[in-house]
Amino acid sequence: MIMPNKKIDPPSDDKRWKVVETTIRRNGSSAGALIETLHSVQEWFGYLDDQALTYVAHRLMLPLSKVYGVATFYHFFTLKPGGKHTCVVCNGTACYIKGAKKLIDDIADQYGAKLGETTKDGELSVLGARCLGSCGLAPAVVIDGDVKGNISSEDLIATLQGVINHDA
Repeated sequence: MIMPNKKIDPPSDDKRWKVVETTIRRNGSSAGALIETLHSVQEWFGYLDDQALTYVAHRLMLPLSKVYGVATFYHFFTLKPGGKHTCVVCNGTACYIKGAKKLIDDIADQYGAKLGETTKDGELSVLGARCLGSCGLAPAVVIDGDVKGNISSEDLIATLQGVINHDA
């Protein structure tokens, strides 16, 4: 059992942990700070790894199973590092009817990454959303924060190639 007054050091000397610590203290260092703390870790580190989850559990005096349960329950949190670029495909009813599955299948064929995966080279993460709220633009995707609507598979692949090759 973790003692409430025991000093718990961050997993590393990385200065981003100071921001996470500020979030914990601002929210009362209690179980009620869990979601806000996980948001802070993910915002600063990009994802929640085992080391971060363990630290948060110890720091908030919570069972690791509870912290892991919250991190895996909410769609916002990710336990793996994301790609350099992201493509979020809307899977809402309108988008699905108008070809979202084909978009996802074609991305998998072209890049070898299925929904929820990142390409082996770390260039692209393929994510899904229940609804983007852009039903009039179906099928819709969000590429690096930019919404693209009424998009065909061919246009999507060309756009992704342009985004990825732009970095090269």
